[in-house]
Amino acid sequence: MTRGFAVEARTVAVGELTAHLAQPDGGSDTVMLLLPMITGINEQVREYAADVAAAGITALVWDPWHGPSLDDTPMERLFELRGRLDDAACLSEMDALLAYARGDLGARRVGVIGWCLGGRFALLLGARDAELANVVAYHPSIWDPAEPNHVLDTVASVSSIAAPVMVLHAGADTVMSTGTFGALQSALQSRETGATIVHAYPGAAHGFSARVRHDDPVNKAAWEISWPQVLAFATASLAR
Repeated sequence: MTRGFAVEARTVAVGELTAHLAQPDGGSDTVMLLLPMITGINEQVREYAADVAAAGITALVWDPWHGPSLDDTPMERLFELRGRLDDAACLSEMDALLAYARGDLGARRVGVIGWCLGGRFALLLGARDAELANVVAYHPSIWDPAEPNHVLDTVASVSSIAAPVMVLHAGADTVMSTGTFGALQSALQSRETGATIVHAYPGAAHGFSARVRHDDPVNKAAWEISWPQVLAFATASLAR
């Protein structure tokens, strides 16, 4: 990714939570809340945050595991932790980070982007917070049937989102079925406000944004095409 602004990154405390913060040189009055995939705040997610900051937007990253990440924790353990996530508790943590962004960071406008499990939460958070400037969901993990700990119905919730939404859909997704994707798209397009932008990448796998999947050129191409457009969408919607 071509870099613009110089980036400063650090860990910050938000109440009892810790988060990763990446800021462009000179600061910014816009923030994107980043919701990671199962890897937590690992090296790749920190690179995502740096790309957002290099585009002139502060990136604040939620830590779903409160410390562990793929940098230091086996994937098997992260899958165990995924099964323990509680929708209400996670959304409450995100509320705290949004309050920090709007208060301590002085954000004029805030958006959210999530990948996989974070993509599902981005949609739920968009339905919960009417003040968000945008919602981006990369190959959201909307299981069919739903995981036991997914007590909130994502598809039913998205019709309440007021912000513009961008969904990056993996055409060969093995998590979200074709039927669920169709229902999600219909629900988003039924809204009376908020643009709906859906990108479908035929043949791309669930999690195509992850570097470990880029040995498949279809996944690599999907990422390289989608990410600049996501950054442009975030920039445009936050500037309104």
